[in-house]
Amino acid sequence: MKKVLKRFLKGDSHSLDDETVQTILRDKDVIVSPDTQREIRIPPGQHEDNSWPVLHAGQVAKIVPEKWELEIGGLVDEEVKLNYQEFMDLPRVQVFSDIHCVTSWSKLNNLWEGVSTSTIKELVGIRPEAKYVLVHAHKNFTTNLSLEDFFAPDVLLATHHNGNALSSPHGGPVRLVVPRLYFWKSAKWVTGLEFLAEDKRGFWESAGYHNHGDPWKEERYSWQENLE
Repeated sequence: MKKVLKRFLKGDSHSLDDETVQTILRDKDVIVSPDTQREIRIPPGQHEDNSWPVLHAGQVAKIVPEKWELEIGGLVDEEVKLNYQEFMDLPRVQVFSDIHCVTSWSKLNNLWEGVSTSTIKELVGIRPEAKYVLVHAHKNFTTNLSLEDFFAPDVLLATHHNGNALSSPHGGPVRLVVPRLYFWKSAKWVTGLEFLAEDKRGFWESAGYHNHGDPWKEERYSWQENLE
């Protein structure tokens, strides 16, 4: 797969051509996100954008990989702190997915590489009372997810996109990728994972965004929760 990507990708390319996509889909080692197999891949209220817009609150974080750390704690059997090399030494996966941003653009055909959240689960052990995870990121940013969403087979902590190391504007060195939810749930510049018994709203969820964020249900805003 890496040879295929090197053949078709040059520089900081954010798009895959059709031949590369078909090669990826034939690769049995790639985890294919279920939503990419829908007959209609663009959710309601979205439009396709082949670029990759950069959107975030505040300034772009500039994190040197050698100084990056991931702290995992809360309701776990063993709290763990990983430096960048220790994280990169964990088993790696590739995930093929689509991106759906709450601001209405969707980018199809993305190949991510990184560490599956299931590997994190095996590493620390999740206590039975844990039902949620609060993802911590640069400058005290947080986002919350149920463990059902966080441990879905296509969720990973990504270091690469379409064969290239993630740049700082796109969340490098490590970002979360949760394909089934709006892209704000895929936190950039991840620094910690805190497993909780009770749900705790994150940054955008406390600022008017929906607590869940399913793009196929158009769960964009918190006021919609009162209609459910």
